[in-house]
Amino acid sequence: MLTAARERFAADGYERATIRAIAKEAGIDPSMVMRYFGNKEGLFVAASAIDLRVPDLTTVPLEEVGARLVRHFVERWERDKILTGMLRVGVTNEAGSERMRAIFAEQIRPVLTAVCPVPEEARTRSALVASQILGMALCRYILCLPPAVEMSRDELVAWLAPTVQRYLTNRQP
Repeated sequence: MLTAARERFAADGYERATIRAIAKEAGIDPSMVMRYFGNKEGLFVAASAIDLRVPDLTTVPLEEVGARLVRHFVERWERDKILTGMLRVGVTNEAGSERMRAIFAEQIRPVLTAVCPVPEEARTRSALVASQILGMALCRYILCLPPAVEMSRDELVAWLAPTVQRYLTNRQP
C-alpha cells in the first residue's frame, strides 16, 4: 500500500493522487486505506517517511563538508524518485510543505548544526544550505532546466560545494 502511495504521489503529486487510484494500484479496497491511515493526508505522511541517511559530517575533514553533503544529496536525488515526488508535493501543497519542514528539522538541521562554528547561526546556515540543495533539485529534477540537467554529477558538486561549504563553516564577516 505504501509503495503504491509513494509511486502515485511521486508521479501525480498530492492533489491529483487519489485514494481510489492508490488502492487500485495496491490491489486493495479503498476502505482499507481509510481504515489504516484515516485520510489522504495520513497516507501521505506515512508514505513520505524518508530516511535521508545524511552522513555524519563531524567525521569529515572540515574543508570537505560542503562537497560531501552536496554529493550525498545529488546521489540521493538521482536514485530516489520519491525525493523528487516529495519536492513536487512540497511546493504545491501545505501537507507536503509541512512534511518537508519536518524532515529538515529532524534529519538535516541536527547534522548541519554539528559542524556549525557559531551555534547561534545554525538554523540560518541550515536554511541557506537547504536553499542551495533544494533549489538545484527543483531546477534539475522537476523543472528540468537544460543547463542544470546537462551538468555531470561532478560538475554539479564542483559548482555547489563552495557555496554550501561557506554557509556551513565560514565565519560571518
